[in-house]
Amino acid sequence: MKALVWVVFVILVAFWTGLVALTEQLSQWLLASMATGQVGELAAIPDQWPVPAWLGLWVDTEWLKSMQEAGLGLVQWLTQVMPSADGLMRWISPLLWLCWGLGTIFLWVCAAAAHWLLGKRLTPGRQSDGL
Repeated sequence: MKALVWVVFVILVAFWTGLVALTEQLSQWLLASMATGQVGELAAIPDQWPVPAWLGLWVDTEWLKSMQEAGLGLVQWLTQVMPSADGLMRWISPLLWLCWGLGTIFLWVCAAAAHWLLGKRLTPGRQSDGL
């Protein structure tokens, strides 16, 4: 049972890592497009957005398109708020990976707690001497 906890932990961390890697890749691409002034063109033609080859095997393309549209809306909002995308490009990747680290620590703490609780439950309790 304890091994199952750690298998689930590894699966969740792998999913979490893939999600953060995808978000980082899409954000860098969108920010580069924003820096070159292509954001307006991208909003008009979402079908031309590149889908990473490795991602097409695992994720529904309709879901990905909705995520891309949401990301594009965020980038368009940021173009109005921030005068330059260069400042954002410098800290978005470290921020995403910091969030990944915090999420991974949270998952590890949950797995360790489940491991400990299973150990308490599966260990036979001490019996009193009856005196």
